[in-house]
Amino acid sequence: MSDLQDAAHQLSEARKRISDAARPDIVRRIKDSGQMTARQRIAALLDPGSEVEFGSIAAATTQGEWVPEPGGVDFVGTIAGQPVIASSTDYTDHGGGYGAGRLGRLFATAYEHRWPVILFVDGGGSRAQHPRTGMGHIETSGVIGRFSFLDGLPELNGWVPTISIVSGPAFAGHASLAGMSDFLISTPGSSIGMGGPPMVEAALGHRLTPNELAGAEMHDLGGGIDLLVADEAEAIDAAKRYLDFYSQPSITGQAAEQTDLSNPPQVAEIIRSIVDEDSQFELRPNFAPSLVTLLARVNGHSVGVLANNRGVEEGAITQNAATKISRFVELCNTYEYPIISLIDTPGCTVQPRRKKQQDPAPESIAGLNRWHTRALLAHQQRTVPLIAIQTGRSGGLAGSLMTGASTTRGVPLMKLGWPDVEMGRRDGFCVIVDHNAFDDIILPEESRSRVVRLLNLVRQPSRQRDEKKHWIDLW
Repeated sequence: MSDLQDAAHQLSEARKRISDAARPDIVRRIKDSGQMTARQRIAALLDPGSEVEFGSIAAATTQGEWVPEPGGVDFVGTIAGQPVIASSTDYTDHGGGYGAGRLGRLFATAYEHRWPVILFVDGGGSRAQHPRTGMGHIETSGVIGRFSFLDGLPELNGWVPTISIVSGPAFAGHASLAGMSDFLISTPGSSIGMGGPPMVEAALGHRLTPNELAGAEMHDLGGGIDLLVADEAEAIDAAKRYLDFYSQPSITGQAAEQTDLSNPPQVAEIIRSIVDEDSQFELRPNFAPSLVTLLARVNGHSVGVLANNRGVEEGAITQNAATKISRFVELCNTYEYPIISLIDTPGCTVQPRRKKQQDPAPESIAGLNRWHTRALLAHQQRTVPLIAIQTGRSGGLAGSLMTGASTTRGVPLMKLGWPDVEMGRRDGFCVIVDHNAFDDIILPEESRSRVVRLLNLVRQPSRQRDEKKHWIDLW
């Protein structure tokens, strides 16, 4: 056998050692847990035949034998024809710590080519000791490109969509990657935190499971994740749906069957009457539910929808709801999604502090705090068109949080009202908010046609700008 043939054989054997076929017991254990292996995740995510692997080989021994990269896999490929970066940790290998050098390299590639990034980031954080320390290996995974492991993802923020999927424990560096993504999906029983159970036990003497310490269910209620789904298959489907809105307009969308809007409709019925059928994709449904935020399509074009939900706290804009508005407006503005704002709210509320720790949580009262003003600032930097439809009330400053202040650059492209809209008495002392400033009053069933025609008139902006508009808040 020639030297080249011997090297080729060594390379083939090294690659086989990291294939799923080479570790049937581990694959069976992962399957029994209801999860996928790292390679199965990537196969389910990318278009078949489009995948190109990065970094399957980590090093060479002093004898010239190739050493495979454990702990995860990195790929480029396509999703519905859209080029993407795709990476997955392998939690079964030393907690999934892997490939930090190559991940920075791929972040640089994503930045240069404007490719979205999808990460599966369950893992226990960086390894305390390099897996090849003391072995004398000559490594092939040196840092290449402009970014390191952790600074690349923040630079991609607001430049291309970044998606993280957490379906197990994610701590330290893994949690950082999750938290720095603009769309974070998780599954029940998983966890996201900076310090893992061993660190907490060492510091406080309490032994907790990962989920008890930093469970995804807690983050779902607190707004720390965008979507909690049943399993990894649903998470992959959600990632694909999220990216679909970033793609070019689809064929003309079909309206849903006509909804009866003669009686006071629920917010879901109003949204369904305006957007294309089966196009709704709600973000953070369990956080601040008095406000609905979702992506959808109208006549095939991607849009963001802001809507007060009168079924929860009468649609009041709480502190959390205001925070939800500001980040959603930033998201839509960054990726050039026009916004439809559906207004029916009694006003803004705050929750007073408890006088004593043991006291029950006090009732919310009318009022504002600094978090409400962040929504106004988000609208102030907004350049995408916003179409407002007031379907009911608009108390106090709440209407401006849904549209931007009426005397600034955030003024809506058009503000419409339904016939039974609640008209406000003009306040002679107020020059900022005019509740009665409508461009037209329309019938509820005219809402979709007005929105469609307005969007058809607006020039569809390119998502491939030369400069970043702004960051998207990470929280």
